[in-house]
Amino acid sequence: MPMHQTLFEGAIPALVTPFRAEDAGLDLPALVALAQRAWRRGAAAVVVGGSTGEGPALRPEEHAQAVRAVADAGVPVIAGVGAPCTEAAALLAQAAERCGAAALLCSAPPYVKPGQDGLRAHVRAVAAASGLPVVLYDVPSRAGVAFADETIARLHEANLVHALKDATGDLSRVPRLRALCGAGLPQLSGDDATALAHLAMGGSGCVSVSANLVPALCAALQGAWRAGDLARAGALRDRLAPLDAALFVESNPIPVKAALGLLRLCDPVPRLPLTRAGQPTLAHLARILGEVMAAEEAEARVS
Repeated sequence: MPMHQTLFEGAIPALVTPFRAEDAGLDLPALVALAQRAWRRGAAAVVVGGSTGEGPALRPEEHAQAVRAVADAGVPVIAGVGAPCTEAAALLAQAAERCGAAALLCSAPPYVKPGQDGLRAHVRAVAAASGLPVVLYDVPSRAGVAFADETIARLHEANLVHALKDATGDLSRVPRLRALCGAGLPQLSGDDATALAHLAMGGSGCVSVSANLVPALCAALQGAWRAGDLARAGALRDRLAPLDAALFVESNPIPVKAALGLLRLCDPVPRLPLTRAGQPTLAHLARILGEVMAAEEAEARVS
């Protein structure tokens, strides 16, 4: 199996980007600690600089610093290269390769809403900018435009994309794309709440917000499915469901950063235009974390 394919299965945390409380600069020690914690607890890789990582709020040099810090710590990095124009995305891809990334996460440029020809040209340019495998990220709720199934198939046939992160919520898409692309295109869920259902439809893993907090539980769910232990997978899904829902009561990554702050794993403040979580969100998260973190620590001890 090619090395890059092993990155595209199991639990893959979409890491937040911690900022320092005193000056809002990058908190690289906190970022590395989150990445290493996830890696030790079963993550297959981590995404750095994606939407959960506030990629659009990072300056190019900050993006490179974040990728390098995590890669130098020995954790495989899938670098987000979302940008409003193709040139900027290609430059992020080149920098990510220089900084030690193992793969790229390439989404449609937000706001501009290109057609399918433009989307193909965008991905082609990003793929050509580096020698890294590309995970296509289809997230129409953020980008304002979706990749058609046929576009994904053409990109895969041309060896321009090597996996898909699907945040459309369309579970029926997994077998449709398998029919078009075969089993050689790993399909990752971009939605924690339906991660197990996505596996049941033929998916290979989940790029997870919840795994910032509970990487051992998320990895255990993926492992239980692969082992054929459906009862355990279902029990883990039910254990995670309240957290999965709570992390989206406000715009991502506001709640997950708030939860990490409650756990003292990083400062909770995002960059503007995102703001701190409200008190109702904090109270709700505190109640849920009291239960789920005990299960996380127990799972981490045995895994």
